[in-house]
Amino acid sequence: MPKRYQVIARKYRPKTFRSVVGQASVVTTLKNAIRFDKVAHAYLFTGTRGVGKTTLARLFAKALNCQRLTEDLEPCNACPSCLEILSGQSLDVIEIDGASNRGIDDIRRITETIGYAPSHGHFKIYIIDEVHMLTKEAFNALLKTLEEPPESAKFFFATTEPHKVLPTITSRCQRFDLARIHPGLIQSKLAEIAQDLDRQVEKEALELIAAFAEGSLRDAESLFDQILCFSDELVTSAIVRDVLGLAPSHFFHSLDEAFSQYSLSYAFECVEKLFELGKDLAHFLEQLIEHYRNIVHAKCKEIEFPPGKHYTKHQALYILDLLIHAESSFSKSVFQRVALEAILLQIIRSKHRIPIEVLVRQLTDSDHGKDAEKGRDCEKEQKSKARLQLEPTPFMTSTDTERKAPPPVPSPAREESPSKHPSHYDTIMRFASIELEGTIRKA
Repeated sequence: MPKRYQVIARKYRPKTFRSVVGQASVVTTLKNAIRFDKVAHAYLFTGTRGVGKTTLARLFAKALNCQRLTEDLEPCNACPSCLEILSGQSLDVIEIDGASNRGIDDIRRITETIGYAPSHGHFKIYIIDEVHMLTKEAFNALLKTLEEPPESAKFFFATTEPHKVLPTITSRCQRFDLARIHPGLIQSKLAEIAQDLDRQVEKEALELIAAFAEGSLRDAESLFDQILCFSDELVTSAIVRDVLGLAPSHFFHSLDEAFSQYSLSYAFECVEKLFELGKDLAHFLEQLIEHYRNIVHAKCKEIEFPPGKHYTKHQALYILDLLIHAESSFSKSVFQRVALEAILLQIIRSKHRIPIEVLVRQLTDSDHGKDAEKGRDCEKEQKSKARLQLEPTPFMTSTDTERKAPPPVPSPAREESPSKHPSHYDTIMRFASIELEGTIRKA
Protein backbone atom coordinates (compact mmCIF):
# COMPACT_ATOMS: atom_id res chain seq x y z
CA MET A 1 0.00 0.00 0.00
CA PRO A 2 1.54 3.35 -1.03
CA LYS A 3 2.39 5.81 1.69
CA ARG A 4 -0.16 8.59 2.00
CA TYR A 5 0.95 12.13 1.33
CA GLN A 6 1.48 14.35 4.38
CA VAL A 7 1.20 18.11 3.99
CA ILE A 8 4.31 20.22 4.53
CA ALA A 9 2.93 21.95 7.64
CA ARG A 10 2.58 18.58 9.41
CA LYS A 11 5.62 16.88 7.93
CA TYR A 12 7.99 19.64 9.02
CA ARG A 13 6.37 20.42 12.35
CA PRO A 14 9.11 20.97 14.98
CA LYS A 15 9.94 17.87 17.02
CA THR A 16 12.56 19.59 19.20
CA PHE A 17 12.94 23.02 20.78
CA ARG A 18 15.89 23.91 18.53
CA SER A 19 13.75 23.55 15.41
CA VAL A 20 11.16 26.10 16.61
CA VAL A 21 11.31 29.21 14.41
CA GLY A 22 11.18 32.75 15.76
CA GLN A 23 10.32 32.13 19.44
CA ALA A 24 13.76 32.01 21.07
CA SER A 25 12.81 33.81 24.29
CA VAL A 26 9.84 31.51 24.98
CA VAL A 27 11.92 28.40 24.27
CA THR A 28 14.68 29.59 26.62
CA THR A 29 12.20 30.26 29.43
CA LEU A 30 10.55 26.84 29.11
CA LYS A 31 13.87 24.99 29.03
CA ASN A 32 15.12 26.90 32.07
CA ALA A 33 11.92 26.02 33.92
CA ILE A 34 12.85 22.35 33.43
CA ARG A 35 16.53 22.95 34.27
CA PHE A 36 15.80 24.77 37.54
CA ASP A 37 12.79 22.60 38.42
CA LYS A 38 10.42 25.58 38.42
CA VAL A 39 7.63 24.29 36.22
CA ALA A 40 4.34 26.07 36.94
CA HIS A 41 1.00 24.29 37.04
CA ALA A 42 -0.59 26.34 34.22
CA TYR A 43 0.68 28.07 31.07
CA LEU A 44 -1.16 30.28 28.58
CA PHE A 45 0.27 30.56 25.04
CA THR A 46 -1.18 33.43 23.00
CA GLY A 47 -0.52 34.80 19.52
CA THR A 48 -1.83 34.90 15.99
CA ARG A 49 -2.41 31.76 13.95
CA GLY A 50 0.51 29.61 12.86
CA VAL A 51 3.22 30.97 15.18
CA GLY A 52 3.72 27.82 17.29
CA LYS A 53 1.33 27.94 20.26
CA THR A 54 0.15 24.33 20.16
CA THR A 55 3.54 23.14 18.93
CA LEU A 56 5.32 24.63 21.95
CA ALA A 57 2.70 23.17 24.30
CA ARG A 58 3.29 19.68 22.83
CA LEU A 59 7.08 20.05 22.93
CA PHE A 60 6.97 21.20 26.55
CA ALA A 61 4.70 18.30 27.49
CA LYS A 62 6.99 15.88 25.66
CA ALA A 63 10.08 17.28 27.43
CA LEU A 64 8.42 17.02 30.85
CA ASN A 65 7.49 13.36 30.32
CA CYS A 66 10.56 12.30 28.33
CA GLN A 67 12.38 9.35 29.93
CA ARG A 68 15.74 10.12 28.28
CA LEU A 69 15.96 13.91 28.22
CA THR A 70 19.16 15.18 26.57
CA GLU A 71 21.72 17.42 28.26
CA ASP A 72 20.37 20.31 26.22
CA LEU A 73 16.90 19.58 27.67
CA GLU A 74 15.57 18.34 24.33
CA PRO A 75 13.10 15.42 24.14
CA CYS A 76 14.72 12.28 22.77
CA ASN A 77 11.78 11.36 20.46
CA ALA A 78 12.70 7.71 20.95
CA CYS A 79 11.43 6.66 24.38
CA PRO A 80 7.92 5.14 24.78
CA SER A 81 6.53 8.36 26.24
CA CYS A 82 7.80 10.51 23.34
CA LEU A 83 6.58 8.01 20.74
CA GLU A 84 3.11 7.89 22.29
CA ILE A 85 2.87 11.69 22.30
CA LEU A 86 4.09 11.88 18.68
CA SER A 87 1.44 9.38 17.58
CA GLY A 88 -1.29 11.08 19.63
CA GLN A 89 -1.97 7.96 21.70
CA SER A 90 -0.56 9.08 25.04
CA LEU A 91 -2.76 8.66 28.10
CA ASP A 92 -0.77 11.26 30.01
CA VAL A 93 -0.97 14.10 27.47
CA ILE A 94 -4.60 14.85 26.66
CA GLU A 95 -5.41 17.38 23.93
CA ILE A 96 -8.84 19.02 24.03
CA ASP A 97 -10.39 21.24 21.37
CA GLY A 98 -11.95 24.16 23.23
CA ALA A 99 -14.29 24.95 20.34
CA SER A 100 -16.04 21.56 20.31
CA ASN A 101 -15.67 20.70 24.02
CA ARG A 102 -16.68 24.00 25.51
CA GLY A 103 -19.45 23.11 27.93
CA ILE A 104 -19.47 22.62 31.68
CA ASP A 105 -19.94 18.84 31.31
CA ASP A 106 -16.71 18.55 29.31
CA ILE A 107 -14.78 20.40 32.02
CA ARG A 108 -16.37 18.25 34.74
CA ARG A 109 -14.95 15.14 33.07
CA ILE A 110 -11.50 16.72 33.41
CA THR A 111 -11.94 17.61 37.07
CA GLU A 112 -13.23 14.10 37.85
CA THR A 113 -10.22 12.31 36.32
CA ILE A 114 -7.47 14.77 37.18
CA GLY A 115 -6.65 12.99 40.42
CA TYR A 116 -5.55 9.79 38.66
CA ALA A 117 -1.79 9.22 38.55
CA PRO A 118 0.09 9.34 35.21
CA SER A 119 0.46 5.99 33.46
CA HIS A 120 3.99 6.32 32.03
CA GLY A 121 5.26 9.87 32.34
CA HIS A 122 5.98 12.16 35.24
CA PHE A 123 2.94 14.41 34.74
CA LYS A 124 -0.63 14.28 33.52
CA ILE A 125 -0.89 17.22 31.10
CA TYR A 126 -4.04 18.77 29.64
CA ILE A 127 -3.60 20.86 26.48
CA ILE A 128 -6.71 22.93 25.72
CA ASP A 129 -6.56 24.61 22.32
CA GLU A 130 -8.68 27.69 21.57
CA VAL A 131 -9.45 27.99 25.26
CA HIS A 132 -11.29 31.29 24.74
CA MET A 133 -14.17 29.30 23.24
CA LEU A 134 -15.11 27.80 26.63
CA THR A 135 -18.32 29.07 28.16
CA LYS A 136 -18.33 31.19 31.29
CA GLU A 137 -19.77 28.28 33.27
CA ALA A 138 -16.97 26.00 32.02
CA PHE A 139 -14.35 28.56 33.06
CA ASN A 140 -15.89 28.82 36.52
CA ALA A 141 -15.93 25.02 36.87
CA LEU A 142 -12.21 24.99 36.06
CA LEU A 143 -11.22 27.76 38.50
CA LYS A 144 -10.87 25.71 41.68
CA THR A 145 -8.98 22.91 39.97
CA LEU A 146 -6.70 25.41 38.23
CA GLU A 147 -5.93 27.19 41.49
CA GLU A 148 -5.00 24.06 43.46
CA PRO A 149 -4.33 21.20 41.04
CA PRO A 150 -2.65 17.92 42.04
CA GLU A 151 1.14 17.98 41.92
CA SER A 152 1.17 15.65 38.93
CA ALA A 153 -1.27 17.73 36.83
CA LYS A 154 -0.38 20.53 34.41
CA PHE A 155 -2.56 22.73 32.19
CA PHE A 156 -1.37 24.22 28.90
CA PHE A 157 -3.79 26.66 27.23
CA ALA A 158 -3.50 28.07 23.70
CA THR A 159 -5.57 30.90 22.23
CA THR A 160 -5.58 33.50 19.47
CA GLU A 161 -7.86 35.81 21.46
CA PRO A 162 -6.54 36.19 25.02
CA HIS A 163 -8.87 39.10 25.77
CA LYS A 164 -11.78 36.65 25.76
CA VAL A 165 -10.23 34.52 28.50
CA LEU A 166 -11.53 35.39 31.96
CA PRO A 167 -9.07 37.43 34.06
CA THR A 168 -9.51 34.91 36.87
CA ILE A 169 -8.09 32.23 34.53
CA THR A 170 -5.28 34.41 33.16
CA SER A 171 -4.13 35.40 36.64
CA ARG A 172 -3.57 31.73 37.51
CA CYS A 173 -1.33 31.09 34.49
CA GLN A 174 2.11 32.02 33.25
CA ARG A 175 1.40 33.85 30.00
CA PHE A 176 3.61 33.75 26.90
CA ASP A 177 2.80 36.12 24.01
CA LEU A 178 4.21 34.60 20.84
CA ALA A 179 5.27 37.20 18.27
CA ARG A 180 4.70 37.08 14.53
CA ILE A 181 7.59 35.37 12.78
CA HIS A 182 9.91 37.63 10.79
CA PRO A 183 9.61 37.19 6.98
CA GLY A 184 13.34 36.51 6.76
CA LEU A 185 13.04 33.53 9.12
CA ILE A 186 10.05 32.21 7.18
CA GLN A 187 11.99 32.56 3.94
CA SER A 188 14.94 30.62 5.39
CA LYS A 189 12.64 27.84 6.63
CA LEU A 190 10.97 27.53 3.21
CA ALA A 191 14.39 27.38 1.55
CA GLU A 192 15.36 24.47 3.84
CA ILE A 193 12.12 22.66 2.98
CA ALA A 194 12.69 23.23 -0.76
CA GLN A 195 16.22 21.85 -0.48
CA ASP A 196 14.97 18.80 1.42
CA LEU A 197 12.30 18.19 -1.24
CA ASP A 198 14.85 18.77 -4.02
CA ARG A 199 12.86 21.62 -5.58
CA GLN A 200 14.26 24.75 -7.25
CA VAL A 201 12.64 28.01 -6.11
CA GLU A 202 13.56 31.60 -6.95
CA LYS A 203 14.53 33.83 -4.06
CA GLU A 204 11.93 36.44 -5.08
CA ALA A 205 9.25 33.72 -5.03
CA LEU A 206 10.15 32.83 -1.44
CA GLU A 207 10.06 36.53 -0.50
CA LEU A 208 6.53 36.85 -1.93
CA ILE A 209 5.29 33.81 0.01
CA ALA A 210 6.89 35.00 3.26
CA ALA A 211 5.37 38.48 2.87
CA PHE A 212 1.94 37.07 1.99
CA ALA A 213 1.93 34.85 5.11
CA GLU A 214 1.97 37.91 7.42
CA GLY A 215 4.11 36.31 10.12
CA SER A 216 2.41 32.90 10.14
CA LEU A 217 4.78 30.03 9.35
CA ARG A 218 1.92 27.56 8.95
CA ASP A 219 0.23 29.81 6.38
CA ALA A 220 3.52 30.12 4.50
CA GLU A 221 4.01 26.34 4.47
CA SER A 222 0.44 25.78 3.26
CA LEU A 223 0.91 28.31 0.44
CA PHE A 224 4.24 26.75 -0.48
CA ASP A 225 2.60 23.32 -0.59
CA GLN A 226 -0.05 24.66 -2.96
CA ILE A 227 2.49 26.36 -5.23
CA LEU A 228 4.65 23.23 -5.50
CA CYS A 229 1.62 21.43 -6.91
CA PHE A 230 1.39 23.96 -9.75
CA SER A 231 4.45 22.65 -11.55
CA ASP A 232 7.44 20.40 -11.00
CA GLU A 233 9.73 22.90 -12.74
CA LEU A 234 11.47 25.97 -11.33
CA VAL A 235 9.12 27.98 -9.09
CA THR A 236 9.29 31.61 -10.24
CA SER A 237 7.82 34.80 -8.83
CA ALA A 238 5.39 34.92 -11.77
CA ILE A 239 4.00 31.50 -10.78
CA VAL A 240 3.61 32.65 -7.17
CA ARG A 241 1.75 35.79 -8.27
CA ASP A 242 -0.52 33.74 -10.50
CA VAL A 243 -1.35 31.16 -7.82
CA LEU A 244 -1.92 33.79 -5.13
CA GLY A 245 -4.02 35.98 -7.43
CA LEU A 246 -1.61 38.90 -7.24
CA ALA A 247 -1.37 41.47 -10.01
CA PRO A 248 1.78 41.16 -12.15
CA SER A 249 4.63 43.44 -11.13
CA HIS A 250 4.62 45.29 -14.47
CA PHE A 251 1.36 46.99 -13.41
CA PHE A 252 3.23 48.89 -10.71
CA HIS A 253 6.20 49.70 -12.95
CA SER A 254 3.79 51.10 -15.55
CA LEU A 255 2.01 53.17 -12.89
CA ASP A 256 5.35 54.65 -11.81
CA GLU A 257 6.10 55.58 -15.42
CA ALA A 258 2.61 57.04 -15.89
CA PHE A 259 3.13 59.18 -12.80
CA SER A 260 6.49 60.38 -14.09
CA GLN A 261 5.03 61.27 -17.51
CA TYR A 262 1.71 62.58 -16.13
CA SER A 263 -0.22 60.10 -18.28
CA LEU A 264 -3.78 60.21 -16.96
CA SER A 265 -5.03 57.71 -19.55
CA TYR A 266 -3.13 54.89 -17.82
CA ALA A 267 -5.65 54.91 -14.96
CA PHE A 268 -8.33 53.60 -17.30
CA GLU A 269 -5.97 51.21 -19.13
CA CYS A 270 -4.79 49.66 -15.85
CA VAL A 271 -8.28 48.97 -14.49
CA GLU A 272 -9.38 47.58 -17.86
CA LYS A 273 -6.48 45.08 -17.89
CA LEU A 274 -7.21 44.06 -14.29
CA PHE A 275 -10.80 43.32 -15.28
CA GLU A 276 -9.66 41.26 -18.25
CA LEU A 277 -7.33 39.20 -16.01
CA GLY A 278 -10.10 38.71 -13.43
CA LYS A 279 -8.09 40.18 -10.56
CA ASP A 280 -9.70 41.28 -7.31
CA LEU A 281 -9.66 45.10 -7.28
CA ALA A 282 -9.64 45.30 -3.48
CA HIS A 283 -6.63 43.00 -3.42
CA PHE A 284 -4.90 45.18 -6.03
CA LEU A 285 -5.48 48.22 -3.82
CA GLU A 286 -3.76 46.40 -0.94
CA GLN A 287 -0.82 45.70 -3.25
CA LEU A 288 -0.70 49.40 -4.15
CA ILE A 289 -0.47 50.31 -0.46
CA GLU A 290 2.39 47.84 0.00
CA HIS A 291 4.13 49.22 -3.11
CA TYR A 292 4.06 52.82 -1.91
CA ARG A 293 4.90 51.76 1.64
CA ASN A 294 8.12 50.26 0.27
CA ILE A 295 8.86 53.51 -1.59
CA VAL A 296 8.31 55.61 1.55
CA HIS A 297 10.48 53.22 3.57
CA ALA A 298 13.29 53.50 1.01
CA LYS A 299 13.01 57.31 0.92
CA CYS A 300 13.11 57.68 4.70
CA LYS A 301 16.00 55.23 5.09
CA GLU A 302 17.76 56.65 2.01
CA ILE A 303 17.95 53.16 0.51
CA GLU A 304 18.30 52.70 -3.23
CA PHE A 305 14.96 51.44 -4.57
CA PRO A 306 14.30 51.65 -8.35
CA PRO A 307 10.59 52.65 -8.20
CA GLY A 308 11.48 55.46 -5.78
CA LYS A 309 13.29 57.46 -8.45
CA HIS A 310 9.95 58.65 -9.85
CA TYR A 311 8.78 60.21 -6.57
CA THR A 312 9.87 62.70 -3.97
CA LYS A 313 9.43 61.82 -0.31
CA HIS A 314 6.51 64.27 0.01
CA GLN A 315 4.77 62.78 -3.04
CA ALA A 316 5.16 59.20 -1.81
CA LEU A 317 3.86 60.10 1.66
CA TYR A 318 0.86 61.91 0.18
CA ILE A 319 -0.01 58.96 -2.10
CA LEU A 320 0.33 56.45 0.76
CA ASP A 321 -1.96 58.55 2.96
CA LEU A 322 -4.42 58.84 0.06
CA LEU A 323 -4.51 55.06 -0.44
CA ILE A 324 -4.96 54.29 3.26
CA HIS A 325 -7.97 56.61 3.49
CA ALA A 326 -9.41 55.25 0.23
CA GLU A 327 -9.05 51.62 1.31
CA SER A 328 -11.39 52.03 4.27
CA SER A 329 -14.31 53.01 2.03
CA PHE A 330 -13.37 51.04 -1.10
CA SER A 331 -14.87 47.73 0.04
CA LYS A 332 -18.22 49.43 0.67
CA SER A 333 -18.32 51.04 -2.77
CA VAL A 334 -20.89 49.70 -5.24
CA PHE A 335 -18.83 50.92 -8.23
CA GLN A 336 -15.39 49.60 -7.34
CA ARG A 337 -14.12 49.94 -10.90
CA VAL A 338 -14.94 53.64 -11.05
CA ALA A 339 -13.56 54.14 -7.54
CA LEU A 340 -10.23 52.52 -8.47
CA GLU A 341 -9.99 54.63 -11.63
CA ALA A 342 -10.55 57.76 -9.54
CA ILE A 343 -7.84 56.67 -7.08
CA LEU A 344 -5.31 56.09 -9.87
CA LEU A 345 -6.18 59.47 -11.40
CA GLN A 346 -5.54 61.17 -8.06
CA ILE A 347 -2.19 59.39 -7.79
CA ILE A 348 -1.05 60.58 -11.21
CA ARG A 349 -2.41 64.11 -10.72
CA SER A 350 -0.52 64.44 -7.44
CA LYS A 351 2.70 64.85 -9.45
CA HIS A 352 1.94 68.58 -9.89
CA ARG A 353 0.64 69.02 -6.37
CA ILE A 354 2.56 71.56 -4.29
CA PRO A 355 3.00 70.45 -0.66
CA ILE A 356 1.27 72.63 1.92
CA GLU A 357 4.50 73.38 3.77
CA VAL A 358 6.03 74.69 0.52
CA LEU A 359 3.04 76.96 -0.06
CA VAL A 360 3.24 78.27 3.50
CA ARG A 361 6.95 78.93 3.10
CA GLN A 362 6.40 80.78 -0.19
CA LEU A 363 3.65 82.93 1.32
CA THR A 364 5.81 83.65 4.35
CA ASP A 365 8.77 84.64 2.16
CA SER A 366 6.47 86.86 0.07
CA ASP A 367 5.15 88.62 3.18
CA HIS A 368 8.70 89.15 4.45
CA GLY A 369 9.64 90.71 1.09
CA LYS A 370 6.73 93.14 1.22
CA ASP A 371 7.55 94.08 4.80
CA ALA A 372 11.18 94.69 3.87
CA GLU A 373 10.17 96.91 0.93
CA LYS A 374 7.80 98.91 3.13
CA GLY A 375 10.56 99.28 5.68
CA ARG A 376 12.97 100.65 3.07
CA ASP A 377 10.37 103.17 1.86
CA CYS A 378 9.68 104.35 5.40
CA GLU A 379 13.40 104.68 6.07
CA LYS A 380 13.88 106.81 2.95
CA GLU A 381 10.95 109.03 3.91
CA GLN A 382 12.28 109.54 7.44
CA LYS A 383 15.75 110.43 6.11
CA SER A 384 14.32 113.02 3.73
CA LYS A 385 12.26 114.58 6.51
CA ALA A 386 15.27 114.72 8.80
CA ARG A 387 17.35 116.40 6.06
CA LEU A 388 14.71 119.09 5.55
CA GLN A 389 14.54 119.78 9.27
CA LEU A 390 18.34 120.10 9.60
CA GLU A 391 18.85 122.59 6.69
CA PRO A 392 19.62 126.20 8.02
CA THR A 393 17.05 128.92 7.30
CA PRO A 394 18.71 131.84 5.35
CA PHE A 395 18.44 135.46 6.66
CA MET A 396 16.01 137.23 4.39
CA THR A 397 14.40 140.64 4.41
CA SER A 398 10.72 141.12 4.21
CA THR A 399 11.06 142.22 0.59
CA ASP A 400 12.95 139.06 -0.36
CA THR A 401 10.42 137.12 1.59
CA GLU A 402 7.63 138.61 -0.43
CA ARG A 403 9.54 138.13 -3.75
CA LYS A 404 10.87 134.62 -3.08
CA ALA A 405 8.48 133.03 -0.73
CA PRO A 406 9.26 129.30 -0.74
CA PRO A 407 6.39 126.86 -0.70
CA PRO A 408 5.47 125.83 2.81
CA VAL A 409 7.08 122.56 3.92
CA PRO A 410 4.42 120.07 5.02
CA SER A 411 4.81 119.16 8.64
CA PRO A 412 5.04 115.45 9.65
CA ALA A 413 1.70 113.83 10.33
CA ARG A 414 2.54 112.88 13.90
CA GLU A 415 4.43 116.05 14.84
CA GLU A 416 2.65 118.93 16.52
CA SER A 417 2.00 121.96 14.25
CA PRO A 418 4.07 125.07 15.07
CA SER A 419 2.40 127.77 17.21
CA LYS A 420 0.50 130.50 15.30
CA HIS A 421 1.50 133.17 17.86
CA PRO A 422 5.16 134.32 17.49
CA SER A 423 7.23 134.77 20.60
CA HIS A 424 8.44 138.19 21.92
CA TYR A 425 11.98 137.49 20.74
CA ASP A 426 10.79 136.82 17.16
CA THR A 427 8.84 140.10 17.07
CA ILE A 428 11.87 142.14 18.17
CA MET A 429 14.08 140.48 15.56
CA ARG A 430 11.57 141.22 12.81
CA PHE A 431 11.33 144.95 13.74
CA ALA A 432 15.11 145.16 13.98
CA SER A 433 15.55 143.77 10.51
CA ILE A 434 13.03 146.26 9.09
CA GLU A 435 14.76 149.20 10.78
CA LEU A 436 18.17 148.02 9.51
CA GLU A 437 16.84 147.73 5.98
CA GLY A 438 15.41 151.28 6.07
CA THR A 439 18.69 152.70 7.38
CA ILE A 440 20.68 151.04 4.58
CA ARG A 441 18.37 152.46 1.91
CA LYS A 442 18.59 156.03 3.28
CA ALA A 443 22.35 155.80 3.25
